[in-house]
Amino acid sequence: MGGQRGAETGGKEFERVLEALLLRMSDGTHPQGSLLPPQRELAQELSVSRDTVQRVLKELSERGLVESRQGSGSRVIAAPPTQRRQPADRRTHPGRAKLGPQLALAFARPEVVLDVFTFTSESLAAHIWLQAERIRSGEVAPQRIALRMLLPSENMQLPYPYAIDDPDDPRPLERVRGITRRNTKSLRLALQELKAERFVADVDVSVRWAPITPAFKLYLFHGTEALHGMYKVVERPIVLDEGTIPAIDVIGLGAVLEHYVADDDPASPGSVFVSERQTWFDSVWNYLAKD
Repeated sequence: MGGQRGAETGGKEFERVLEALLLRMSDGTHPQGSLLPPQRELAQELSVSRDTVQRVLKELSERGLVESRQGSGSRVIAAPPTQRRQPADRRTHPGRAKLGPQLALAFARPEVVLDVFTFTSESLAAHIWLQAERIRSGEVAPQRIALRMLLPSENMQLPYPYAIDDPDDPRPLERVRGITRRNTKSLRLALQELKAERFVADVDVSVRWAPITPAFKLYLFHGTEALHGMYKVVERPIVLDEGTIPAIDVIGLGAVLEHYVADDDPASPGSVFVSERQTWFDSVWNYLAKD
């Protein structure tokens, strides 16, 4: 029995994916109660076949860690029976995480303090609405939410997006500015309604427009954690009201980000990274306040 099971589930790729998911379930990337990403997404992200992902999920299910239901995905039902990574490991080797699970952890705290530098706020707005519904359902109950967001100024000419056939075509840039306005308004409304409905006692949402082209997105949580990821410049079709055109654009929605955590050692790599990014954010924020 043991030899047959090992033959079915063994292999370097299987072990690599299993270890990666166990680690993410341990470090809070996929906390208990959360849904794992779809099999297709996991296979693409981890560069393995979907069959390998299915075998890993079966193994996790047999260990009592994951429950898989057809049409509903795979949910984490228990934490792995291993110790979490020690702070030194996290400092030396920053983990990878997605925005959704980290925001879920942040909103489970009594006070949510979030500083964001991003291109359009599209990813953030979608996740903020999800967290607002968690608050209304009573799943989490923060008493204060403070969000500061830096976005690229609408008065500057951004290098992307632009139409390949006509770089002077203003429509791609007008489109991305429209996306930014809609999503910024949406997330502001989602949070302010929580205060108006008395689900959250104090809500403070501030936005400043910086003359900077975002080459990366940055999320700072309580000054102690950071998510950081570079935007990827790609050629892709952009859908406009008049039709679809080929364009150069950046992709950031749903990206996997580097996760850094500050600890008791201010000289550790994680602490230095978070501190430097927080200092940078504060410097830009304060500079813009003078204008």
